[in-house]
Amino acid sequence: MTADERTPELLMLLADTGDQPVPGSAVLRMETTSSRAGFFDGAWWPRSRDIRSQLPDLIDALTVRLGPIARVGLDASAWDEAPGHLVIGDRRVRIDWSAVDDSTMIITRGHQDHFSFLVIPPHASASAAHTAMTMAVRDGNCTSAEQILDAAGIVAT
Repeated sequence: MTADERTPELLMLLADTGDQPVPGSAVLRMETTSSRAGFFDGAWWPRSRDIRSQLPDLIDALTVRLGPIARVGLDASAWDEAPGHLVIGDRRVRIDWSAVDDSTMIITRGHQDHFSFLVIPPHASASAAHTAMTMAVRDGNCTSAEQILDAAGIVAT
């Protein structure tokens, strides 16, 4: 299966969020930001805490929509291991790890082109994940990841 074949079910635009998401899905709003606080460009609900099995499909889907992805910034506490990079397709994607524990992810496409994502914990219910994803990418959202997860009833583990 190619990245193009996976994209429709994995990556949705905000207008397509009427259905309940499935684990592993992402919601994207096409705006960029250089901040880790508020104004999320997207939200991602991985299936597990295994970064090696979860990140490649997301990067493949984002690459189809956004172009080549150079770096990903993640919270170390949210994942079982913290590799410095992954080879995804024919590209080496650098992974920057932080100990901030803020349930966010930064996708970098170029030097100044950043997309900020809310990361939904894998254990969240479909209903709670849908609520959090929709809140995160709503126009004008200035709510932190922690506040969004709390409002959706998602308790971090």
